[in-house]
Amino acid sequence: MLTRPQNPPPVRAEALATLSAVRGAAQRAGRPAASITLIAVSKFQPVPAIREAHAAGLWHFGENYVQEGVAKVQALADLPLTWHFIGALQTNKTRVVATHFAWVHTVDRLQLAERLSAQRPVDLPPLQVCLQVMLVAEPGKAGLAPADVPALAAAVAALPGLQLRGLMCIPPATADVATQRVHFRALATLLAELQSAGLPVDTLSMGMSGDYEAAILEGATHVRIGTAIFGARPHPTEAAGPA
Repeated sequence: MLTRPQNPPPVRAEALATLSAVRGAAQRAGRPAASITLIAVSKFQPVPAIREAHAAGLWHFGENYVQEGVAKVQALADLPLTWHFIGALQTNKTRVVATHFAWVHTVDRLQLAERLSAQRPVDLPPLQVCLQVMLVAEPGKAGLAPADVPALAAAVAALPGLQLRGLMCIPPATADVATQRVHFRALATLLAELQSAGLPVDTLSMGMSGDYEAAILEGATHVRIGTAIFGARPHPTEAAGPA
C-alpha cells in the first residue's frame, strides 16, 4: 500500500500543484490533459530536485546549457526521463546534444539542423526538433522570422537524422493575457500553414510559468515551466553535480 508523506518536499509539492494547474488549464480550454506535455525547466537546479520532480510525476525535463544538461542526463540515467534541449545552441556543441538529448526546441538555421542530423547516432531514433520563431524582433533573442519558417521547415523535414515536430517561441514578456494570446495564436497559425503544405508537424512548444494558460488556450502541446516548480533559480555555482 502506497502512502503519501505528511510533509512532502517542496519541489514535489510544487510539481504536483503545477501538474494540477496545467490539467485545469487544459480542461478550461476544452482539451484533454494528455494533449499537453509539461516540460520542467531544470536549468541550474540540483540533481536531487529533479528526482523529487520526477517522483511527483514529471517525465520531461528541459536544459539550457550543454555541459550542465549532459551532466544531469548522465547522473539521472537510472530514471526513464525525456530530455529536451531548450537553450541557444552553438554549432560546435551539436554533437554532444545530438547524442544525449531526445528533443531540441531551438533550431533556427539550416547549418545547425544539418549538423544535428549528421551527428545523431544511428542507433538512436531521429532527434525530435522544433524551429524557434521570433514573433517580435527583440535584441539578444534568437529565432527565425515568420516569413522564413516555410523554407527552413521543408529543408529540416528532409534531413534523415531529424524529425521535424513543429514550432517554438518565447514571445515578449507581458502580463496582459490578450496580448499573450495574440502571440501564441500567431505561432499556431504558422503551424497550421505548415500542415496545409503537407508537413507532418504537430507540436507547439510555447508557454512558461507566467503565460502557460494563454498558450494552452491557443493550442500549446508543450509548456516549459521552471519557476513554478522549482522556485527561484539558484546561482549556477550552487547547482549540485551528479548525485
